[in-house]
Amino acid sequence: MKSHSNYFSKILLPIAFILITSVSLAQEVKWLSWDEAAQLAATEKNPKKVFVDVYTDWCGWCKKMDKDTFQNPEVAAYMSENYYMVKFDGEGKDPVEYKGKTYKFVPSGRKGYHEFAAALMQGRLSYPTTIFLDEELNMLSPIPGYQKPEPFLEIARYFGDNIYKEKDWKAYTGAAGK
Repeated sequence: MKSHSNYFSKILLPIAFILITSVSLAQEVKWLSWDEAAQLAATEKNPKKVFVDVYTDWCGWCKKMDKDTFQNPEVAAYMSENYYMVKFDGEGKDPVEYKGKTYKFVPSGRKGYHEFAAALMQGRLSYPTTIFLDEELNMLSPIPGYQKPEPFLEIARYFGDNIYKEKDWKAYTGAAGK
């Protein structure tokens, strides 16, 4: 009998620990459509802020940010807890309702752009751009460009933990004296 418990404690227990740990680390962000996130923000008793990842299919940096940043376990856990997460194709064709206006796809050149993406990015069509909105879908800030996990999480916490209401960005990051 002693050999069975030894086998369990030396072999099976560590294997079980590794399996459980790896499953919990592989947290994935649940991406929503704009309509789903807007609906949740409007109907939940305690709504979250909204995060919009504006991307295009051809954008290499968008794919890198998906892989490196959004699949980072710490980023995924924080974002899932604090934001409704939206993936929005900057060249998508479906109309979007936002603050009483309908935004549509605009053909331009070989492809085109979506008016909603242009509005969120304040006219600067740069991919990827991540957009932070408050619980009432008001703009907090667009952040253009690829972001590594650590700097991204610093930005996400600045808005997600409502630090932006009390400190400006430079004071928060300690950049004021630099």
